[in-house]
Amino acid sequence: MDEPRPTDALTARNFPSAEEEARQAPPVSLYAGPESSYRLAFTDTDFLLREELRPVRMQLELLKPELIQQEQGIQSTIVIFGSARILPPEDAARRLDEARAGADEAAIRRAENAVAMSRYYDEARRFAGLVTTRSRALDAPIYVVTGGGPGIMEAGNRGAHEVGGKSIGLNIVLPHEQAPNRYITPELCFQFHYFALRKMHFVMRSIALVCFPGGFGTLDELFETMTLVQTGKSRRRPILLFGREFWEKLVDFRHLVDTGMISPGDLGLFHFVETAEQAWEVLAAHYGFDLPATQTGEFADDI
Repeated sequence: MDEPRPTDALTARNFPSAEEEARQAPPVSLYAGPESSYRLAFTDTDFLLREELRPVRMQLELLKPELIQQEQGIQSTIVIFGSARILPPEDAARRLDEARAGADEAAIRRAENAVAMSRYYDEARRFAGLVTTRSRALDAPIYVVTGGGPGIMEAGNRGAHEVGGKSIGLNIVLPHEQAPNRYITPELCFQFHYFALRKMHFVMRSIALVCFPGGFGTLDELFETMTLVQTGKSRRRPILLFGREFWEKLVDFRHLVDTGMISPGDLGLFHFVETAEQAWEVLAAHYGFDLPATQTGEFADDI
């Protein structure tokens, strides 16, 4: 072992770190039992889970993903929202075969609809791969973020994984929670208790929001982000809605304008797209990703 240098004393810690003290084996004594209050406060799970400690727990949920993403050098992200119920095309096709074999007309209709919706799984997968591949040369590569579950979320993480990229999953504890999908980068797979802090992390680093068809959760995340941009609480960024037919049938945006509930200009907060390539074109036009270096560099002339 190398001898400590004299200069090490100038920067050495004066006290043991909290980690060092937490890792020390506790003494076996009268005060080592579960009923004892002798444990260090930051190693005492029962204490940390007390109702009064909610502000501390909220701060931890803010800090843990933030610090880890800083350590991983993640500055820019694209968030992919969408239904957990949309199946990969091969799974949807298999279910349709099973439904047809059972001759249940209602089951066949549901399975046919699942096959039709499965195209969005493929587009989310292709889009995530496209973003990951094309942004590698940027000063700040773009990382895909999803809610970490199945369906469209799995497709987003899978697309990044298949081209050798990292991606982020922000899971939430739910009564019927499924395991995180297997394509998330392990060191970037987080679990949340508080919806509000999870949604904050979705938008903190995002340069765009990409929304595929989904249910209540997808709508909640979409409209919160649009409200933040509309009210000026968040900087303007592209919001892309995959599948015009789905979204215009679900939400009558024109009716909101006609009744004065939103301004005509608010329709410019989002764009409809149908394919991964169209989505990238919107992002490239907004940020200048595909412009020649002489036009986008630090000392480029105005164009």
